[in-house]
Amino acid sequence: MSQKPLAERIRPQTLDDLIGQEHLVGKNGVLRRAIESGGIPSMILWGPPGVGKTTIANIIANTVKAPFISLSAISAGVKEIREVIQRAKFQSNTILFIDEIHRFNKSQQDALLGAVEKGDVTLIGATTENPSFEVNSALLSRSQVYTLKGLSTEDLLRLVESAIQKDKILSQKTIHLKETQALFSISGGDARKLLNLLDLVVENLGDQEVEITDDKVIDIAQQRVAIYDKSGEQHYDIISAFIKSIRGSDPNAAVYYLARMIEGGEDIKFIARRLVILASEDIGNANPTALVIATTAFQAVSMIGYPEGRIVLSQCVTYLAASAKSNAAYMAINQAQALVRQTGDLQVPLPIRNAPTKLMKEEGYGKGYKYSHDFSGNFVNQEFLPAEIKGTKLYDPGKNPREEEMRKRLQAMWKEKYGY
Repeated sequence: MSQKPLAERIRPQTLDDLIGQEHLVGKNGVLRRAIESGGIPSMILWGPPGVGKTTIANIIANTVKAPFISLSAISAGVKEIREVIQRAKFQSNTILFIDEIHRFNKSQQDALLGAVEKGDVTLIGATTENPSFEVNSALLSRSQVYTLKGLSTEDLLRLVESAIQKDKILSQKTIHLKETQALFSISGGDARKLLNLLDLVVENLGDQEVEITDDKVIDIAQQRVAIYDKSGEQHYDIISAFIKSIRGSDPNAAVYYLARMIEGGEDIKFIARRLVILASEDIGNANPTALVIATTAFQAVSMIGYPEGRIVLSQCVTYLAASAKSNAAYMAINQAQALVRQTGDLQVPLPIRNAPTKLMKEEGYGKGYKYSHDFSGNFVNQEFLPAEIKGTKLYDPGKNPREEEMRKRLQAMWKEKYGY
């Protein structure tokens, strides 16, 4: 394969070359009018992956002949932002393009705000996430949001046919496009993936005369293309392997799947949320500190984002994987909910009901309640469950040192009633 991927080799240089987004860049498109007038506002380009956000940013820079600086929110931090802004002060009309701007945390977005307000840079942010939720309101209020649409099947077909005709390498071969469904399905509407997959398929078929069929595309893609689709089957397979590796106490596999998700552009908060859930579901009282660490990790990555957040996630993942495991708390709530659904709204025993009024006291609410702290060891045997299900044990401590301690304590108090 050539040094540059096909998507880069044929990247459109003008609006007329761009396929799709007619509502923005067509003859009467609002963005075309802004570009041709030269009055480029700071903007957020919002749309699915691979529909032209980066390409439009490059075309804008080329059209207005402005200095163009590109940063990725996955790898750039506040330091890099400040360095770019400092350089921009000595270059008029600088356009700063930030890919995946939704991954910038508040402090990173705040670092941009002053430069955008002063006009030191014209910001073009690209995002696949709703900017109303992912871009802070101050920055959003100073930017025009343009919504890009997913590419239609007709757009994708035009893209492939154009690539075959215009690319210097592909045009040297005779390419028969017999079937396109596999190309379109595997790329998921992402033009960049589609073009690079096309290039890969043509290269692997090797002959001067190439026939592209669905079977050939699938075979080559399975051998050579590592696809991580955040909304597709691969997403669920990887997160499943990730969770099961931590549950299975394998920090090596766990951090490997963490890296797969990070490299695939997975939402850092999604990963962190799953770790908080796992800390209770699979570790629980076997190591209560696990939930503290997972919750702190979620808060930390929410504040700092990528790239530094990957280090926090790695610490949390390896800690959880190496921790003692118990699903006792998880099983307890499952059983309790099943019992509630089975038995309905049972009456709370009178002694432990709240009695804020005289009438309630006369009805027996709170009568006979024993205040635990008035007794030795802060415990006294009394009934808390409804009469119909008294003696039902829902929490069974796991077989690990911490929960064995809990079992012994519960046994000293409730052995006859619950069988601990």
